[in-house]
Amino acid sequence: MTTFFAPDPDLQTALERVLEQVRAEFALTPTQIAVTWVVYDRPYITNTGGALSADDFWQHRPRGASYRGVELIYPASVVKLFYLVAAHEWVEQGMIPPSAELDRALKDMIMDSSNDATSLVVDMLSGTTSGPELPPGPFETWCYQRNIINRFFQSLPWPELVGVNMNQKPWGDGPYGRERAFVGEHYEHRNRLTTDAVARLIHSIAGGVAVSAARSQTMLSLMARHQPTTPPEPGEEDQFTGFLGEGLPQGTQLYSKAGYTSKVRHDAAYFELSSGEPGLLVAFTESSRHSKNRQILPRLADLIVQHMVSL
Repeated sequence: MTTFFAPDPDLQTALERVLEQVRAEFALTPTQIAVTWVVYDRPYITNTGGALSADDFWQHRPRGASYRGVELIYPASVVKLFYLVAAHEWVEQGMIPPSAELDRALKDMIMDSSNDATSLVVDMLSGTTSGPELPPGPFETWCYQRNIINRFFQSLPWPELVGVNMNQKPWGDGPYGRERAFVGEHYEHRNRLTTDAVARLIHSIAGGVAVSAARSQTMLSLMARHQPTTPPEPGEEDQFTGFLGEGLPQGTQLYSKAGYTSKVRHDAAYFELSSGEPGLLVAFTESSRHSKNRQILPRLADLIVQHMVSL
């Protein structure tokens, strides 16, 4: 498979050293983490305000490395980035009308990771709603409609999207009714993403080629993160503390989307160091033991940046 980034032996060696250290420090097994790391060389092709056309942009392959980057993993709230791009595509194509309520839902979905807001977005994208179980015929139609998000992304010539699934709503207590039937008896139809797939989506947003230059900038602005003035309350998350952003140097511009449950802790970030050098880092961790550990992802980001500077 030809990825959007050009595999770089030096970066791969550095990534493997970083992961060896992280696994040793936090007792992670080899299958409890997946990472995709991309660096950008001058002239930088990201955050240019749409200076490059999509055709020109995709001609450039930044250097990158990955570890288990093609493993299909439950993405938690990271999937909301795909719903964000789809919503902008639908509005751009006139498939749904623009509205202040949609804008509010998109903002809350990304900035606050609201599951309630995401539910509305998925309803608007698919023309479906949650509710009681349906008879077989109407349920088959409902399933086909809900899968429109998958069909859109599968229509893109992105090999990183092979096997992914993004047709489920995120929940607090879990799905009920038709949603429970849709996810499958053994949850076999849960959302599935890879760190490579998420990295490519963020790469397209940062590059100004996701839907349009203006819409890419709007999406990127929703992903902006800043160090909070106070730490989160016990049991709460702020998408910075305990995630990649906390491990980046002061002065770094950060754009990210985290995902977390009792069994996973993920983050996906595009960032620009104070020197101006851009980077992209997506990390998925799986383990009920480690999901509440707020040290793993910041440590990973810290070590990655150290290697960016040295390389």
